Amino acid sequence: MAAKRCCIGEVKMKFKKLVSLGVLSTLLLSVITGCSTDSSGSDSKSDSKTKGDLTVYTAIEEDSIEPYLATFKEKYPDIKLNIVRASTGDITARLLAEKDNPQADVVWGVAATSLLVADDQGMLEPYAPKGSEEIESAFKDDKEVPSWVGIDAWMTGITVNTKELSDKNIPVPSSYEDLIKPEYKGLISMPNPASSGTGYLTVSELIQIMGEEKAWQYMDKLHKNIGVYTQSGSAPAILAASGEYPIGISFGNRGIKLKGEGYPVEVVFPKEGSGWEIESNALVKKDNIKEASKVFLDWAISKDAMNEYSKNFAVTTIDTGNPVPEGFPKNPLEQMIDNDLKSAARNREAILNKWIEKYDGKTEKES
Repeated sequence: MAAKRCCIGEVKMKFKKLVSLGVLSTLLLSVITGCSTDSSGSDSKSDSKTKGDLTVYTAIEEDSIEPYLATFKEKYPDIKLNIVRASTGDITARLLAEKDNPQADVVWGVAATSLLVADDQGMLEPYAPKGSEEIESAFKDDKEVPSWVGIDAWMTGITVNTKELSDKNIPVPSSYEDLIKPEYKGLISMPNPASSGTGYLTVSELIQIMGEEKAWQYMDKLHKNIGVYTQSGSAPAILAASGEYPIGISFGNRGIKLKGEGYPVEVVFPKEGSGWEIESNALVKKDNIKEASKVFLDWAISKDAMNEYSKNFAVTTIDTGNPVPEGFPKNPLEQMIDNDLKSAARNREAILNKWIEKYDGKTEKES
């Protein structure tokens, strides 16, 4: 029997605050997307709302963008979306660099921590998309009119190539503690936290679980077993699937997707718990805010959109009633650690500087 999808109300106590910035790899896509006279939220009587160009910054996985946008394409064929796909860290850097001359109209599917940084700089325009009252308060900005709203939550997971480990007569690890055992030396890849949100989420998670002193001692030992630190959060799962580095610390849904494609992998959610983040949306503050931007943000939390997100994520910010996708823990909330965003954000620069000084030598070169 399929596990029941998590109700967002259950998560409220889990969400102290979130952690993560992340990943470099930029892709510019131009997508002609669709329209109809029936929006999930916005009044579409005005042509200006359903025509024109929008620039959308997103950190959503590249292979998920077009499937997600299919219903928008059907409903709004006269809105052209210029999709700029990059990592959360790159999106953050772009937004900050463009503060005085913003290029994006909306941000879609970017880590909440990134949007908190942008909001602190006065770069977001408060907007409550239609239907946002259904989103649990823990998953959106706490102002009366929110500057950002979440769409789904993702968690870290370890992708393991079971065939490779079986061939080497090595057991499948079940915890972070297992990963520092000598038999795994040279078999593990992990994202660099300076470039990857998943990487920073992992480092921050270890600090929150173990305490700072023990976490750095642990990472010293883990470093000895690391074969490579990757630039992106999904790369370790892909490397595990290929067998190059059969154990990849990544985010759970990427490994689950690879298993579904037939690769000999399992996704292990560590016994100590998984760190997690929220993909979130926001309206960028600028002199001329396009009405079509609000149409997009309304759609982005619509039932159609949420049903698409729920195919990849165990937790969506509006309950769809759909089952938890196969491969995730039956109760994802029990797997999720309590995140402390304030601490992670406050200490991020110091943590990254220390990590780079100690471990950056094993990071792959940017392509």
